[in-house]
Amino acid sequence: MHTEGQPALDVLQNIFGYDAFRHNQEDIVEHLIHGGDALVLMPTGGGKSLCYQIPALIRKGTGIVVSPLIALMQDQVVALNELGVKAAFLNSSLSANEARTVEQELEAGLIDVLYIAPERLLNERTLSLLSRVSIALFAIDEAHCVSQWGHDFRPEYQQLRLLHERFPNVPRVALTATADKRTRQEIIEQLNLQQANVYLNSFDRPNIFYAITEATQAKQQLWQFIQEHHVNDAGIVYCLSRKKVEAIAEWLQEQGRVALPYHAGLSNDIRAKHQQRFLHEEGVIIVATIAFGMGIDKPDVRFVAHLNLPKNIEAYYQETGRAGRDGLPANAWMAYGLQDVITLRQFMQDSNAPDMIKRVEQHKLDAMLGLCELITCRRQAILAYFDEEASEKCGQCDNCQTPPESFDATEMAQKALSCVYRTEQRFGVNYLIDVLLGSGDERIKHNQHDKLSTYGIGTELNATQWRGIFRQLIATGYLDIDIQRYGALRLTEKCRPVLRGEQTLKLRKQPPKKSTAKASKRQTSVRPQDERLWEALRQLRSDIAKQHGVPPYVIFHDATLLEMCRYRPADMEAMQRISGVGEQKLNHYGHAFLEVIQQHPLSELLNNGLSDTINDTLLLLEKGHGIDNIAKQRDLKLSTVYSHLAEGINAGLLDVKDVLDLEDAELNTIVLTIESLGDESQSLKAIYQALDEAYDYGVIRCVLASMY
Repeated sequence: MHTEGQPALDVLQNIFGYDAFRHNQEDIVEHLIHGGDALVLMPTGGGKSLCYQIPALIRKGTGIVVSPLIALMQDQVVALNELGVKAAFLNSSLSANEARTVEQELEAGLIDVLYIAPERLLNERTLSLLSRVSIALFAIDEAHCVSQWGHDFRPEYQQLRLLHERFPNVPRVALTATADKRTRQEIIEQLNLQQANVYLNSFDRPNIFYAITEATQAKQQLWQFIQEHHVNDAGIVYCLSRKKVEAIAEWLQEQGRVALPYHAGLSNDIRAKHQQRFLHEEGVIIVATIAFGMGIDKPDVRFVAHLNLPKNIEAYYQETGRAGRDGLPANAWMAYGLQDVITLRQFMQDSNAPDMIKRVEQHKLDAMLGLCELITCRRQAILAYFDEEASEKCGQCDNCQTPPESFDATEMAQKALSCVYRTEQRFGVNYLIDVLLGSGDERIKHNQHDKLSTYGIGTELNATQWRGIFRQLIATGYLDIDIQRYGALRLTEKCRPVLRGEQTLKLRKQPPKKSTAKASKRQTSVRPQDERLWEALRQLRSDIAKQHGVPPYVIFHDATLLEMCRYRPADMEAMQRISGVGEQKLNHYGHAFLEVIQQHPLSELLNNGLSDTINDTLLLLEKGHGIDNIAKQRDLKLSTVYSHLAEGINAGLLDVKDVLDLEDAELNTIVLTIESLGDESQSLKAIYQALDEAYDYGVIRCVLASMY
């Protein structure tokens, strides 16, 4: 591809099909083109790959991209090849002959961008090969893997500092979507990037709706969430154990969804097959442990659900960030319970990590628990964790849309803490709740705990409510879990002022039934009048993808198809103005997509800028449905349907005579009455009364709309 020396904006527009750079992409690209080093922190879906792909095409030589994941390499190479960029990868999935061919093409200068695993790059034979070729830049993707404090630590990443030693004149860029302040500093130190420009973008993912609920009946809660918001959407469900992954995948299959398990216990062939189905087919759900997702470049994942607590906010942010990479609405939903905390702390206790790292992990788990039990904006808390301030509440999380109630839990906490103390800090949550509720359990009698002052003093709450109290006391640091004693609870220093009555304690009130995310059910943002065209474009995309053996999103992203629906380009020139349609894709697919668009013309009535709910009504009207029938079909009040029609009349899309079943004389009477009222004519009630209450408010609203 002949792009060497071209302006960056030309490459962006002609090759990638985007009108303009986002965030600070342009500054990063220009800095690298001119030979500078950079550390780039940009949220998932923010366009990190363009930051190194464009300089690699403009600078002389081949861009070398270090990636820890085979799946990511394959996705990126397929996508670049579709754009006409000569890209390749070197990893363990290639045969010896295939790898030799790539190496020969690299030496011949025929490759624009080469993806390579860190282990292979660090091989002396590979380093020798690279010393014989012209290198445009080194891009170190997923750079947070360098940090021993991080959740994806890979020791070989720390050896990548030798790139600067072996190739001092080649610019390097380290990129990540997940790095707190400590991790950012370690990336700089470990990769010798002290002189690099640091580009820190907002960590905010405004298109993601965050919701966290207490797990009571987790499977049913998950199904309710999927049915309400993601009936046909692709998504990822994360579980903590392989056994749970298998069980949930099987259960979702029984409910009628295509749900595939993915975990390290499955064979490589099965994992690869399930991953390919997830990438290539529409509406597939992957149920996985954290072994899945890193490097998966599928842009149209509409939801990520957690059925267990992630071990830290970095992991939660990265995993939820796999939803909505295309910028369209997506949900991050989680149900968690007390057992998650016990299990994760058991994992930490059993790990071989040094004590210092265990303390850091414990601190990070505490922060994750704090996020779960929060009563204020969740997005503000996530951003604050990454040292970013959000001045306003987001309005796009469960706490913002349905603010949780808090209550004075001082007395309840004292009862719970006293019970832990009087049972000698030797028992777990279930036993303690039985004591508080005055259970006749034989163990309690055997231990003579039915003689304690705390026996039976908690009957004002049920067992579920007490679990909520204990969970919050653990999450907020008033109680600790003794892993060595099989999950027994013990008091912390922090609880002393509460027990003594020196401190009041407010906790989150447990609702009888907590609602799932309130995000819009119309997740794809498709206008009602565009739905037939949308499905036709998706079918065409799917057919082309199958012919080429690539995932549908490699042909065009959903966001590009949505733009085609909204603007309905009539020729190739207009099609090229659609975001995501570059020269190569225009030449390959432009005519086919134009033909489908022309087969789905938009009527004058529906070619408007009115809201989706109004267009739902207008669509039914156009199909010949009467007003009463529209109200019944849409489960709306008649007055609401009339208000929609009034908006259509006001916009000049409808004639009032076609909408209302009135004789001309009746219509004239209403008009004359309104005109006679003068200043009072703006009051629906005044008009209604002047007409002797003979006409519905909705009818009056429609007539008014036709007059002004």
